Amino acid sequence: MKNYLGKKLLIYLLTFFLAVTIDWLIPRFMPGNPVQTMLARAALRPEASEMLYSYYIKAFGLDLPLWQQYLNFWNALFHGDLGISVYLFPEPVLNIILRAVPYDIFLLLPAIILSWIAGNNFGAFAARKSWLDNTILPVGYILTATPYMWLGILLAWVFGIVMDIFPIAGAYSFALRPHLSWAFIKDLLWHWFLPFASLFIVMFGGWAIGMRNMIIYELEADYSRYLESLGAPRKLIRKYAFRNAMLPQITGLALQLGVIVAGALATEIVFSYPGIGYLILQAVQNQDYFLIQGCFLFIIIGVLLSNFAIDIVYVLVDPRTRLGMTGEAS
Repeated sequence: MKNYLGKKLLIYLLTFFLAVTIDWLIPRFMPGNPVQTMLARAALRPEASEMLYSYYIKAFGLDLPLWQQYLNFWNALFHGDLGISVYLFPEPVLNIILRAVPYDIFLLLPAIILSWIAGNNFGAFAARKSWLDNTILPVGYILTATPYMWLGILLAWVFGIVMDIFPIAGAYSFALRPHLSWAFIKDLLWHWFLPFASLFIVMFGGWAIGMRNMIIYELEADYSRYLESLGAPRKLIRKYAFRNAMLPQITGLALQLGVIVAGALATEIVFSYPGIGYLILQAVQNQDYFLIQGCFLFIIIGVLLSNFAIDIVYVLVDPRTRLGMTGEAS
């Protein structure tokens, strides 16, 4: 077990190094200059713009050779410094991201967990009922193929504009400031519902179809037929089928949770929801190297941690994995 986890940890550390290096390189391959973009918004006179350009280029360390910028980046990263945002100067990137992460967690965690539970249970139930499978299955395929953005626009138009029930922009009313009160929590939930619903509906269809297909596959597997020939109760066979079908669903859940800090870019754009997905769009549009790096760094860490968690969970849940490790040790 220790050798297995040690090898995995080494692989993940190497992957982290390569992924973060690519994360650092990508913004620097983008056309344009972040400082010029920042100064263009200020509409300064040419002489003032030149002076400020020289100052900010040095302040952000962009006047140094690329190899030195790369080493400075790693040095700052090990000290917990993700740099200063060009777009929201002079705010630190870490502070900006930490403000956005709670909105992503608040939006995506309930959507992922609830859709996973409801979708898996519904898919398993539909696989046992032919009439339900024949009627609901096409709806499930439509839901899972529906783009988040399109569904978000549709929900915003129906419930936000036509029926005027829910707000269609922001995480809370512009007249309010975040504070702990029932009025603010109610307003927060009111703005949260439509983005949540658009994510939940699409995810629900995907989980339901996946579980339904896996249950049918497991019920047709050799071990199911063997148990059936031995006269095992149908309920017991379905129990084994459900447990085996859950393994890929657990993998999918862990991967979804791993990218939770990435936000839901399309949904957050439609509803102007202030999560990291919306933040990435703003950073790219304003060529903010440091904010782009910081956002993708959080995504890299989340994905790697979720994959590492999957490896551990599989060892605990799947006996075949433990047997394979024992075989390697011997």
